[in-house]
Amino acid sequence: MNRRNTIKTLLAGTAAVGLTAAGCKTENGAAEQNPAPVSEFRAPHTDAGQTPEERERDAKIFAEEPFFTPHEAATVAVLADLIIPADENGPSATETGVTDFIDFMMYDLPQNQLPMRGGLKWLDYHCVENHESAFKDLPTEKQTAVLDLIAYPDEVKPEHAPGEKFFTLLRNMVTTGYFTSEAGTKDVGYAGNYANFWDGVPEAVLEKHGLAYDEKMLPLYITLEGRETQAGWDEEGNLLG
Repeated sequence: MNRRNTIKTLLAGTAAVGLTAAGCKTENGAAEQNPAPVSEFRAPHTDAGQTPEERERDAKIFAEEPFFTPHEAATVAVLADLIIPADENGPSATETGVTDFIDFMMYDLPQNQLPMRGGLKWLDYHCVENHESAFKDLPTEKQTAVLDLIAYPDEVKPEHAPGEKFFTLLRNMVTTGYFTSEAGTKDVGYAGNYANFWDGVPEAVLEKHGLAYDEKMLPLYITLEGRETQAGWDEEGNLLG
């Protein structure tokens, strides 16, 4: 299943999403294990539309040490690229910084820390018990075989239920991180609105109804920089500014 179909399925409310393994492979068939450390992704990000309080809170989170250990970060990266590999529509999940997004979310929503870390441990325990190797070091075909056991909630056996809960949490975070990235919104074809900013009625809609914005107002209020500017008029009804 490609990513465009995947997001359509997610939006339709379907819980099970197919997994496709892709990307470079090593000689033993495993997906190439070369994810950038989480710390390299922890760079300043755009604060467009954020309030001062939101910027301050984000800065505190980014100042934290990465939540994931190097082993955990590498495992998350492998999982992310199995869920969303690079294809003709765009880059892989890790290329858009999804691992950093998930690490950030561990602090933003700390209630997910235990389920995430516990799930990663469950995954490695299962793989060592059954394949004598940690998940990230398995060949791709064995990685996808393991994920097939936990990727479809309606088909999961009771003994794999903890893995299903973990993988559902991770998959939701991967798809959220990817499809809200610049590359992901291009893949979907719709970026949505900026937080705390509305860029006006689309031109095509205005033309359909024979309407248009006041040219004097456009540069003042339909701009990202002026999103917090409030309109004002003088006593004669003329627009101020």
